[in-house]
Amino acid sequence: MDVIEVILAKRDRGELTTAQIDWVIENYTSGVVADEQMSALNMAILLNGMTRREIADWTKAMIRSGERMDWSVLDRPTTDKHSTGGVGDKITLPLSPLVAACGGAVPQLSGRGLGHTGGTLDKLESIPGWRALLSNDEMLRVLREAGAVICAAGDGLAPADKKLYALRDVTGTVEAIPLIASSIMSKKIAEGTSALVLDVKVGSGAFMKSVPMAQELARTMVALGQDAGVNTVALLTAMDRPLGRTAGNAIEVTESLEVLAGGGPSDVVELTVALAREMLAAAGISGKDPADALRDGSAMDSWKTMIRAQGGDPDAPLPVATETEVVTAPSSGVLTRLDAYGVGLAAWRLGAGRARKEDPVSAGAGVTWHAVPGDSVTAGQPLFTLHTDEPGRVPRALESLEGAFDIVEGGEPDLLPLIIERIDA
Repeated sequence: MDVIEVILAKRDRGELTTAQIDWVIENYTSGVVADEQMSALNMAILLNGMTRREIADWTKAMIRSGERMDWSVLDRPTTDKHSTGGVGDKITLPLSPLVAACGGAVPQLSGRGLGHTGGTLDKLESIPGWRALLSNDEMLRVLREAGAVICAAGDGLAPADKKLYALRDVTGTVEAIPLIASSIMSKKIAEGTSALVLDVKVGSGAFMKSVPMAQELARTMVALGQDAGVNTVALLTAMDRPLGRTAGNAIEVTESLEVLAGGGPSDVVELTVALAREMLAAAGISGKDPADALRDGSAMDSWKTMIRAQGGDPDAPLPVATETEVVTAPSSGVLTRLDAYGVGLAAWRLGAGRARKEDPVSAGAGVTWHAVPGDSVTAGQPLFTLHTDEPGRVPRALESLEGAFDIVEGGEPDLLPLIIERIDA
């Protein structure tokens, strides 16, 4: 087969055959197809799209490039969640042990932050001793002990996706919905879970800026999951404002612990409980309600067991930034807007995120906001606290917050609902 023919077929709005897709994925993974050739094909896909059959074949080919995990030896059903990423999105941290406390097994393969969006593994690595890299046998041991494991995907899982993801990142083809959907779902299907709930974020702090774009991505991913025999549903959720009150690493762990202790910000609690109920229902698990597991302490018990099983000390003090700076409200009125992207960019510039995958992150860096849209504020009251280990980072973080909020006398926020829509087909 000739890779040029495949590129030309998609360039000219043709539909790729199953054989063409299998061949190009296999040969790109092995190095026969060059990066510049795959870049051209990715751009053709971005511009001309793919049919449902093409996307399904592309996803299957990426799954076949590596191993497929199997949790059938467990004595409870597996169920998982994937978020498309946002600012202050610490939901995985309380969610995984919460679902475990209600009878599910959660094999959660997570990632690191890049740019303004935070990464679950970066947050958990602020806990002394906690390990993100586990073998498959170690994952199974933690699942048996704790009912949930949160770790990095191994090199054997969809290696084609690792190469493609890195290539898309540097060739302007990240936004192609067929490639986003197949990237996410190839890993999640290969992960071996029996049920999957997708949290597709919408708004300025999310990858999908509009509801129609998010709907298209969600429907594409749900179809891929269902076609692969994974019971898959999606929730479209708001990311026009950041979640909770913190964006960073250790400070988001602290907020997650508040949720597990029965408190925490109302939006984080609402979304955590909603996703937990969806995960349990998708896996056919009934019985204990997640809201009860937060109240009675069983979710916190699952958290501590999970953290210890991965080498961490759940009772150890978390890192604290050496420097803080308070930003006060410039006027009195109602906070009508808090832009998720601006807040995420500020946290990134303070050291909580990275520009390249190999960059280190600061465990203590980040942003705390002391009001949310709809709150009344008074001129001079604290609006943000910036946390950093490098004071030289503060001026650029302050620039990120300029224009990221509105305070209007007698105003009202115009916000997306926290949970916008449920998609199951």
